[in-house]
Amino acid sequence: MRIISGTYKGRRFALPHTLKARPTTDFAKEALFNILDNRLNYEELSVLDLFSGTGSIGLEFVSRGAASVYCIEQYSPHTKFIRSVVEKLGVQNLRLIQGDVYQYILKHPRLFDVVFADAPYTDPRLVELPDLIFEAGLLKPESLLIVEHSKAQHFDEHPHWEETRVYGSVHFSFFSQKIS
Repeated sequence: MRIISGTYKGRRFALPHTLKARPTTDFAKEALFNILDNRLNYEELSVLDLFSGTGSIGLEFVSRGAASVYCIEQYSPHTKFIRSVVEKLGVQNLRLIQGDVYQYILKHPRLFDVVFADAPYTDPRLVELPDLIFEAGLLKPESLLIVEHSKAQHFDEHPHWEETRVYGSVHFSFFSQKIS
């Protein structure tokens, strides 16, 4: 895993063989953050990284200066890996929560500027994620939801959907919480 830009640019971390995660490819992650660089002021952002896996996306936000990042991951070897990277980097503004993402969505304690969700592509509830997140009120006004998914999912009929970008086999669908 590599951090692409920011304070920790170029730092690499070997992924243990025990991880089940499908990390976002560097190609797709770099393309995603090129889009976000033009849309966001990282320094004031509160970010929620759901299904954090290796923590790659959350750590990229931290490296780029996000004010706070919450990573939610259920699988213990993944949280152990993320915790080890956070300790090695001395990161202070990333909060790691080991638990079920769907339970977190229902009981969330705060609102976020950006929510990134990268559920397993085979998760039967993946198509529900945008609705669950918007219904739970996780997003601040004028905020952004990004769902990473495979070509099997389509969100273009969702009322908050803006666009989908494709990078190889990785699809990022962007949704916005606009003020009515």
